[in-house]
Amino acid sequence: MAAASAKTVLNRVYTIEIARVTEAAAIASARLNGRGDEKAADKAAVDAMREALAKLSFRGTVVIGEGEMDEAPMLYIGEQLGSGEGPEVDIAVDPLEGTTICAKSMPNALAVLAISEKGGLLNAPDMYMDKIAIGPGYPQGIVDLDASPRDNLAALAGAKGVEISDLMACILDRSRHAKLIAEVRAAGAGIQLIPAGDIAGVIWAADSEKSGVDIYLGSGGAPEGVLAAAALRCIGGQMQARLKPMNNDETRRAAKMGIDDIGRKFELPDMAGGDVIFSATGVTDGSLLKGVHFRKGFALSETLVMRAASGTVRRIQTKSRI
Repeated sequence: MAAASAKTVLNRVYTIEIARVTEAAAIASARLNGRGDEKAADKAAVDAMREALAKLSFRGTVVIGEGEMDEAPMLYIGEQLGSGEGPEVDIAVDPLEGTTICAKSMPNALAVLAISEKGGLLNAPDMYMDKIAIGPGYPQGIVDLDASPRDNLAALAGAKGVEISDLMACILDRSRHAKLIAEVRAAGAGIQLIPAGDIAGVIWAADSEKSGVDIYLGSGGAPEGVLAAAALRCIGGQMQARLKPMNNDETRRAAKMGIDDIGRKFELPDMAGGDVIFSATGVTDGSLLKGVHFRKGFALSETLVMRAASGTVRRIQTKSRI
């Protein structure tokens, strides 16, 4: 009997299994919600995610992780996960997106995971990445990473049939974004500043009617950029990104991982192609998902799980015995 392709296996088996992995990581880290210990919360999520992934029947390689190869106990780039049987898949992880958020019991901490067919996810180093993202339903190329904020906002407003003043941009609240924030406000758009969690910010931009966010702008982590692209691959939208190395060492690391043109502008299919499954479980309550809530003997969690090939989007509320 011929082995099933990754796409077939992802379709039949893994959608719910991947949701269980992020649920496990979210519950483990939520036990440390508000305790002020970022490292402990992150380690709890990492350990739970690694244990859950080890049970799945695939040969997985981490291409987006928390560190470079051989940096255990993190889920490091190059780490092999799964049972060792079944299809080869790429894995992108952020066991606790928003470690500070969790430590301070602030909104929108998530446990995030994506898997794809082998070669489907960009193998990006842990460095900054410039990003721009919008939701589905617009002409291709309506916004561009190399255009000014005003030009992008004007183009998007024109496509939506609204004024720039009707638009809301999502931007990480960082000092490096002072010029960007000033330009967006000078153009007339509103800004939703977020303390962390740009994966959620990109997803919000893909569902503007519900979130009120029309566009995501700014720089954040490259690993989070690839995970956000995996989500957009499932639900539709446009995204462009470019690595932003801070020194020659980071440029060399990118080249070592196969990115020789450090100035390359990546489109959505470059970052997440083929069949992709994306799952995020809320750790703390937020605009995207409810966080984990503990009751006597069980935990309540909410997960968003999506698949590119079928276009399915599921919200799963789970009651888990603990």
